[in-house]
Amino acid sequence: MIQKPKGTKDILPDEVYKWQYIEKVVKEIFENNGMKEIRVPVFEHTELFLRGVGETTDVVQKEMYTFEDKGGRSITLRPEGTAGVVRSYIENGMSSKTTPLKLWYEMAMYRYENVQKGRYREFRQLGTEIIGSGSYLADVETILIASKIFEKLNIPNIKLYINSIGCPTCRAKYQEALRNFIRPNLDRYCDTCKTRFEKNPMRILDCKEKTCKELNQGAPVIIDYLCEECSKHFENTKKMLNELEINFEIDSSIVRGLDYYTKTVFEFVSEDDGLTVLGGGRYDGLVKEIGGQDTPAVGFAVGIERLLEVFERYNKGTVKDKKMDIYIANIGDKSNVCVTKLVDELQSKGIYVERDICQRSLKAQFKYADKKGAKYVITVGDDEVISNKAKMKNMETGDEIEVELNADDILCQMGRRILTVVCQMGRSFLTVKYMKT
Repeated sequence: MIQKPKGTKDILPDEVYKWQYIEKVVKEIFENNGMKEIRVPVFEHTELFLRGVGETTDVVQKEMYTFEDKGGRSITLRPEGTAGVVRSYIENGMSSKTTPLKLWYEMAMYRYENVQKGRYREFRQLGTEIIGSGSYLADVETILIASKIFEKLNIPNIKLYINSIGCPTCRAKYQEALRNFIRPNLDRYCDTCKTRFEKNPMRILDCKEKTCKELNQGAPVIIDYLCEECSKHFENTKKMLNELEINFEIDSSIVRGLDYYTKTVFEFVSEDDGLTVLGGGRYDGLVKEIGGQDTPAVGFAVGIERLLEVFERYNKGTVKDKKMDIYIANIGDKSNVCVTKLVDELQSKGIYVERDICQRSLKAQFKYADKKGAKYVITVGDDEVISNKAKMKNMETGDEIEVELNADDILCQMGRRILTVVCQMGRSFLTVKYMKT
């Protein structure tokens, strides 16, 4: 039997409704903040990630799915969303649109990394990008949007950590201080860290090797090397978060795993297991780095698998799959056409209704309806077609009522009719609306 590749996951019908719920909640938060959805290709030219994400990052050095296509071009499955969104922003001339441009996405990402709980080689992310504002207010708004996700999903015990990794000017001074700290023990670091020493020593702080993490203890912190502009930006961000009563802690070890970040970076971490659920920050140099005009930007991404895991920890059983409203059981040749038309009519009015398509016995149909949790069952045979009336049973109470075989009467008998008086041009009209409970 052929099985799914390692690091991938089947999202089955019995659980996909939970994903849909989370996506719906987060999408609503994004759109209420003026964000528009963007969709970009699942693969890009490898150069985009080499220049955008950074050649010294773990993502580029160890984790990308890269291959040559039939034309000999180097292609990479997207390992993250920001680089592709920024490439689209430049290529499609979106800089001419109203600033700031607020975008969101929900996309699959691909990284060849160690498979563990909540982490896969194919995973899905929800993310945002605010392009065109260099103000600390954009940083604060981005963090607020992220906070709302946990609030709306009723996920407690999430702690916000922030840091500033400065701009290229102040970062150069910090990197030299960091090299001076690392140099005496450089031979004890892993081979990957040794290759990063000259090009980008800050990546050494992001190493997951136990020995390297121990050697990094006591390393100088970049906050002590911030230039006046970066320091002011960070102070304004912290001050605003305090005034908004958004609790946070400064963590000087946060550098994020991608080279495009500048100034403010942040992570929302589960206090239950210490794992990062959501992360992001400012990336003022990325647009220019991959061919656009010098444009500031800020954003974040959250892995849906990890988000769903912490959501279920506190909200297990609170989200229910959609249950069947009506099942129409039928027997006899004449009833087939009638029932098919009736099902179509009810579905067009927003009702979840099914009928038998396997030509099973009535007993088997009733059993199916019970397993599916149908609220009502209507039984239609040839006699019911002739009389245009049938019995509708409330499966919870066992009560039966007679209904006409048309959608309006069925809905009326289900108690879904409301009367609304609509005033228009000084005259009252009585409007009957059918609403789903």
